Amino acid sequence: MGTGPRTLFEKIWDEHVVAEEPGAPAVLAVDLHLVHEVTSPQAFTGLRQRGLRVRRPERTVATADHSVPTHSRSLPILDQMAANQVGQLTANCGEFGIPLHGLGSPNQGIVHVIGPELGLTQPGMTIVCGDSHTSTHGAFGALAFGIGTSEVEMVLATQCLLQRRPLTYEVRVDGRVSPGVSAKDIILALIARIGVSGGNGHVFEYTGEAIGALTMEQRLTICNMSIEAGGRAGLIAPDDTTFEYLHGRRHAPQGGAWDEALARWRLLPTDPGARYDRTVTIDASQLEPMVTYGTNPGMGIPISGRIPDPETATDPGQRRALAHALEYMDLRPGEPILGRKVDVVFIGSCTNGRISDLRQAASVLRDRRVADGVRVMVVPGSEEVKKQADREGLGEIFRAAGAEWREAGCSMCIAMNGDQLTPGQYAISTSNRNFEGRQGKGGRSFLASPLTAAASALTGVVTDPRTLPGIDVPSVMGVG
Repeated sequence: MGTGPRTLFEKIWDEHVVAEEPGAPAVLAVDLHLVHEVTSPQAFTGLRQRGLRVRRPERTVATADHSVPTHSRSLPILDQMAANQVGQLTANCGEFGIPLHGLGSPNQGIVHVIGPELGLTQPGMTIVCGDSHTSTHGAFGALAFGIGTSEVEMVLATQCLLQRRPLTYEVRVDGRVSPGVSAKDIILALIARIGVSGGNGHVFEYTGEAIGALTMEQRLTICNMSIEAGGRAGLIAPDDTTFEYLHGRRHAPQGGAWDEALARWRLLPTDPGARYDRTVTIDASQLEPMVTYGTNPGMGIPISGRIPDPETATDPGQRRALAHALEYMDLRPGEPILGRKVDVVFIGSCTNGRISDLRQAASVLRDRRVADGVRVMVVPGSEEVKKQADREGLGEIFRAAGAEWREAGCSMCIAMNGDQLTPGQYAISTSNRNFEGRQGKGGRSFLASPLTAAASALTGVVTDPRTLPGIDVPSVMGVG
């Protein structure tokens, strides 16, 4: 550990290294291990076979999110594999003494939504989960990243993990966004600029005026998609916005412990003069709503843009990938993305299933009807989000507009339990991935913000939310 100025990442890493030999991965202590039903069964089986217990069950929290249906909870899970996964999680948590927010719990929800909600996610922590979008929690100034099934077993058994030290990558977002541009558009613009492998081997730290102006929920959206740019994790330095969000939450420090934690957390931001291995700067004032057109999150353009021509790509591999993506999406170079037909609209996921996301969508759908023939699914990220939305009347707004108001879960983001596209259908989705078949075999997904998705629901085609009359888009940033 050096004695000079350090970045936020370096401070967290240095604090958690248990042992580090030259040329070998470091042994990293894990503060919080989040568990769900898809990547954990084999890990628990491994513990049984080796006669091991969970090392720190009090630092482990589980929820059912990926395989749960989002229809009425009074109905059974029809998908037998999904039902088995949910049942096995319940049994495993009972056997190994792990707190579980399963079906029927008032705190059930997507793991990356309930962690912040419950105050489990805190600045300076190391957080892991068998899910790539664990980077979400970095919005609090926590080093959070996804791990594989064998690593899930390792953390359950030891509360430690072998990791090689990544490099640092500053993403500076200067200026302020224009009305109608959201956090989702910032991160989609970054990925379009640097590509899906641009951050390989690095941890992003998001800095700048535009980042500081974001609410916690908007910061969560930014960090959620760090993995889509190849980053190992994404970080935003904790500040008063962070502390105000955390104060009073169930698992946040209380009383004198809060004051002590606050003093520690205020030391975490990157020191003046600290150096990053790479830096990129984005002018937020020049951004507009973004939409993806291809089959990875890096294939994105401003909503006023046109589909690019593969022949303009200088790299042969990129040229082939782009040509294949356009063939799959049935799009042609030079076409505008505006006006493209949409069959399904999905508003939800660990990227955009929080209360502020639903408020944005409701602001567009209020006193309006979705276009004929368009299916609109609004899926809250947690039971708490659903309850809050209903208290605010958002659920009624969605139903009155002709949208489906579902139960909490991952839903169409991973095409589970019938929440999926049919071959050839187009969706505009607030999710984080648009891979081939990701939202249903043969389905085609445009990624966008809740505002853009809701605007498109009204027209049945990709629509710029800034062009709809009566939409209060200036209130988007700084709300929630």
